[in-house]
Amino acid sequence: MTDYDLSTAVAHHAWNKRWVKPEDEPRWVVADPGVVDVAEGLLRERGARQVLDLGCGIGRHALMFARAGFEVTAFDGAPAGIRAVQAAAEAESLSLRTDEGLMTDLPYATGSFDYVLAFNVVYHGEPGVVRRAIAEIRRVLRPGGLYQGTMLSKRNAKFGVGQEVAPDTFLKGDANEEPHPHFYCNASELCALYEGFELLRLEDRLHTKPGSWHWQLLAEVTA
Repeated sequence: MTDYDLSTAVAHHAWNKRWVKPEDEPRWVVADPGVVDVAEGLLRERGARQVLDLGCGIGRHALMFARAGFEVTAFDGAPAGIRAVQAAAEAESLSLRTDEGLMTDLPYATGSFDYVLAFNVVYHGEPGVVRRAIAEIRRVLRPGGLYQGTMLSKRNAKFGVGQEVAPDTFLKGDANEEPHPHFYCNASELCALYEGFELLRLEDRLHTKPGSWHWQLLAEVTA
């Protein structure tokens, strides 16, 4: 038995349909500036080497890390995304590892990574799925390892839109994707979810367009 409902951990099916034609998704090709800043700054300062891009999509961040010389593992539940990452890495003669699976059950030993990135990933599921994914991230990070990610804010204009399938979790999609769950939280709820992490940065800010409020966080695994 688990304390989470895997029937809501289905976002990878929706994204797989989008990644079949990655050339149609130009906004998912360019690395986020905040992620680039951490790669070029804090990770270098700490001597980090092993990087996991959890929910890598078509590889915008995994490829950036590989170009920068990190030892990269790109992980996603969507096989079309994994194929796109592999093709892009081969085209650039980049070395990285790719794995397919669910964020709730990562196939890595405890303490495998110096840094885990989960950008627009963890909030796709009901609260139990979210808690399980965060627990897995903490498990695979080394003591003092860094986690960078995003969560949906309750300030987001789409909070409450769609069918509520669990507390603060709404099923929705758009013309380009089938409906899948989105979980929202406020600051106190986010801090409770990330028990076992020390939050180094936390900001609720617009993500891509008006109303698109997301939490941006950087955290360190506590001993």
